[in-house]
Amino acid sequence: MTEAPGANVSPVVQLAAGRLRGTVEGGVAAFKAVPYAAPPIGPLRWHPAQPHAGWDGIRDATRYGPSAPQMFFEGGDPVLGGHGFPPFDEDCLTLNVWTPAVDDAARPVLVWIHGGGFLSGSGNLPHYSGETFARNGDLVVVALNYRLGPLGYLSFDETDTGQPEPGNLWFSDQLAALRWVHDNIARLGGNPENVTVAGQSGGALSTAALAAHPEASGLFHRVILQSPPLGLHLPSPAEYQERTAAYLEIAGVKSVDELRALPWPRLIEATAGLFGRTAQWGHWPTPFLPVRDGLTLTRHPAETLLHGAAQDLDVLIGWTREEANFGLALDAQYAKATKDRVIGRIAETFAHDAAHVYAAYERKRPGARPVDVLMDVLTDELFRSPGLELAESRAALGRPVHIYQFDLPTPAHEGRLRAAHCLDLPFVFDNFDQWTHAPFLEGIDPTVRDGLAQAMHQAWIAFIRTGDPHHPGLPQWDPYDLETRITMRFDSVITAIGDLAADARRRPATGMQDSTRLLHGH
Repeated sequence: MTEAPGANVSPVVQLAAGRLRGTVEGGVAAFKAVPYAAPPIGPLRWHPAQPHAGWDGIRDATRYGPSAPQMFFEGGDPVLGGHGFPPFDEDCLTLNVWTPAVDDAARPVLVWIHGGGFLSGSGNLPHYSGETFARNGDLVVVALNYRLGPLGYLSFDETDTGQPEPGNLWFSDQLAALRWVHDNIARLGGNPENVTVAGQSGGALSTAALAAHPEASGLFHRVILQSPPLGLHLPSPAEYQERTAAYLEIAGVKSVDELRALPWPRLIEATAGLFGRTAQWGHWPTPFLPVRDGLTLTRHPAETLLHGAAQDLDVLIGWTREEANFGLALDAQYAKATKDRVIGRIAETFAHDAAHVYAAYERKRPGARPVDVLMDVLTDELFRSPGLELAESRAALGRPVHIYQFDLPTPAHEGRLRAAHCLDLPFVFDNFDQWTHAPFLEGIDPTVRDGLAQAMHQAWIAFIRTGDPHHPGLPQWDPYDLETRITMRFDSVITAIGDLAADARRRPATGMQDSTRLLHGH
């Protein structure tokens, strides 16, 4: 029986775990704080996600639940204005669903995995609301919460029983959420055989990681990777133990058992100390990381879409032109960086050719300061170069992908952020009314903003529905293949660019990798 939002302001749905009562937002039904796994509290802290026992009666699903515990600063930050807000609680393994109607229409499904450097963010944030996608694309949208920071990314040598401890508890959460979608989404108007998983930043890395796991096979069919940091080094369990030991020391405990006894606010407090222990000048700060444990993560996410069943997934991947400006452009200490120090940082990657690499980047951006060169190098190192390498490899396998680059600069902060990390998000969701707290959107021309948002939003809808992002409002968007190498450039004027990485492909490798592979797209 169909329950359309217009006919029932309090839609009710029967799921395997029990009945839910939702609400209506913007003409679509919304069900919030829906449990997809048992609360990871008490003895389940630092254990893989477990099935939820269900509930009796009708569960209220009209309001967001708590977000995963994370650091929080009153007043937010000067870029996003905040990326996670109270309440927080360990009982956070819930998801939110938006659907045009509770019926059997078998609509395409979008599952959104938020980013946040593995330690912030939430599927409860209003700017990740699925309302616009559900209403404009006739889609069912799921935004999930998963464990972050020390609760999701600490990795231990062994369990209490002495058996090897699987790392990546965040992964078990996300996999459990995908199973929930497969088992329940048909009752919410969705099609479990037409699921797209999309994520941004850390969420995009998660999405790529999930693609390789045999238990995720068949649970989704397309992926959207927005700004995946595929260039991150992901440690082995042995490498990660130094970080875990440092965290225990900062938390003031000597064993995992003592750590289990601490309340979660104490765990979050210790995160700040780990920032200091792990920070490296000129690198993206990542106090917590996924671990290549051989159980949940057997390949680096940069490689997962090149093997096995993951080769058959439709892939849309992209980045912003100046990703690294997000973290460095407003930092006064980086503004003082000298050329010699930046060359020293480049030498960490290109031991024998750092001065040449610096000069090449300097030529690409006339008038560049040392920090500008550093930001461009870091953008390429973490995001653009490994993204393009993935595209080249997929194309060589006959499994082409669609690629985009977001180039529209923001005038906020005197233009220093340019097209920074995260700036594409409000355009993809086309919901600027939910981003009024975000300083990085200040000053963008509304006419340019709204036109670009409509074009991007509709492209994402098209991809989710068909696997092809092209629509009549865009230049022809062909897949990236080894002949044309098309990249869609989203700016005040949208253009399809051929062979964005031409310089990179024509020059020989030097040092640890091709030093010119990074030089493109500016």
